[in-house]
Amino acid sequence: MSNDLPTALDLPMADPLPPATQKYFDICTEKLGMIPNVLRAYAFDIEKLNAFTAMYNDIMLADSGLSKLEREMIAVVVSSINKCFYCLAAHGAAVRQLSGDPILGETLVMNYRAARLDQRQRAMLDFAAQMTSASATIEEADRQALRDVGFSDRDIWDIASVAGFFNMSNRVASATDMRPNDEYHAQAR
Repeated sequence: MSNDLPTALDLPMADPLPPATQKYFDICTEKLGMIPNVLRAYAFDIEKLNAFTAMYNDIMLADSGLSKLEREMIAVVVSSINKCFYCLAAHGAAVRQLSGDPILGETLVMNYRAARLDQRQRAMLDFAAQMTSASATIEEADRQALRDVGFSDRDIWDIASVAGFFNMSNRVASATDMRPNDEYHAQAR
């Protein structure tokens, strides 16, 4: 992998970037101190980048009965099962930052079942793990277990959407050898 490319593929960013994309990247640099490599990776094709960011922003940032932390926890558990280095580094950092608990972030990366979780979080992560490992086995009883701890049907949709998005993203990241920005490794420790 070239030092200037975020993946093992020879797909450099569009040059020049369209003004809207450049503005988005400038905002990332201002708020995050970096342009996440996943965005740089998709920037070889601006339409693909726009589709990816629209879906990510809707699933991870839009109004939901799930908190931002809960969505990041799902991302980490799915990524742990899939052994996605990029997403474990990036979303593990987000869990550490949002929770203020570096132990939680590390435990979710290693084995979420060892984490100190409340009943709601455990049910949510069990469902995301089942969806990742054996989605065809999900039955009404699995959805009912989520309802029993307070999730609405809309929340169940959001849990499934986050888990589904990260299952797709993990596979693309792994297949292309996408590498996380070095900055993620030191954040919120």
